[in-house]
This record gives sequence, C-alpha cells and structure tokens, in this order.
Amino acid sequence: MLLALEGIAGAGKSTLRDRLLSAAVAEEIRLGHIGQFSWLSLEATRTLIGLRAGRPAATREQALAAARRDLELHARHNLGPALSLGPVVADRLTLSTACLLALLHGRPVDGYIRQLAEVTPLRAEVTVLLTTGPELCSARLSRRTTARRFGEDPSTAHRLAYLYEQAATAWTETTGLPVLRHPCTTERDLDLLTAACLERLSEAAPPTARI
Repeated sequence: MLLALEGIAGAGKSTLRDRLLSAAVAEEIRLGHIGQFSWLSLEATRTLIGLRAGRPAATREQALAAARRDLELHARHNLGPALSLGPVVADRLTLSTACLLALLHGRPVDGYIRQLAEVTPLRAEVTVLLTTGPELCSARLSRRTTARRFGEDPSTAHRLAYLYEQAATAWTETTGLPVLRHPCTTERDLDLLTAACLERLSEAAPPTARI
C-alpha cells in the first residue's frame, strides 16, 4: 500500500510522517518512506530543481515531460522495491507535483492530474490532504531557522491551498482513489490522523511486512 501525505508547506506532513514511522515500529509494521522525486534523470532533475525554485520551464510540455519521466523512474527504481517489503508513506507525491506545475505555468491543475495519474504504479491507494490553514502554516514556517523557499510566502501559500483542493477532487475523479481531507492544527488532530493512517497501513500490510 502507498499512502501519500499532501498539503502546503507547514501543514504538518513531515510531523505526521515521523509520527507514523515511529508508530509503525511500535506496531511491528515495516513501513518504508519515499520523497516526491526520484532525482534519477539528470535532464529531468535540472527542470525539477528550477520548478522547485519558482522558475517555470521553457515550455509547459517540457515541465510536464520532466515530471512524468521522474515519476516513471521513481515508480520503477524506488517505489517498486520499497513496496515489495511492505507499505510505504510518501511525504508529497503526485498532487504536489501537479500543483507546482499548475502554479508556475498557469494551467488548470486537473489537466496535470490526469496526465501524471497515467503513471499508474505511483498512484497512492490513499492520499491524506492536510488542510491546515495558510496563516497557521506561515506562523509555523516563521519559527524555522532556514530561509523560506518558493511557495512558502503567504500569498503563494493561499494559491497553493486552493490548487490542492482542486487537485484532490480531480485525483478522485480520475483514479477513483480516496483523498482524506483533514487539518493538522492541534495535537489531537495529529493523534487522530496517525491512528486513521496506521489502521489503513496495518490492514494493508501482509504478514511478511511485519518486523
């Protein structure tokens, strides 16, 4: 089973991922984790690094081709081997890539979702969209010692939050797969999300995935 955590910067994805990894150890579930990109193609990596820095590619087609190529490599060389050992949690995945492309190239996000979802091995069976408000996310980011990256300023965060909602709807319409929307605002939210995700992971984990 592949579980994807999505949402704007500061929404709580990394916190939830770390909580899930710790809880999985306690439940004796071998839970793997992957990131958003594979970084296995030099050409695609150059384009993706630019996109992550807020620099659109030369064309929409170039950006989409780089994202698809990276997803295909990710599925073949990273996700496939990881899933052979047990369930996997991804901190950002297809929805995040589609939202980044839509933000920078000014096209509807549902079109990017449809095309990226064609990489079927990388379809998350369950996606959790953290809907934590942009104002709280910005406050959390302000406490970090690192400089803010592209997409973390308040105005862009609001635009991305809107795109994520559209992307989540398009994902379910395209794939038939669920997206669970929930804020990660309080400790209770984190506890509820961890329990809900862990229950799904536990149900999907075969006996061989037990530690």
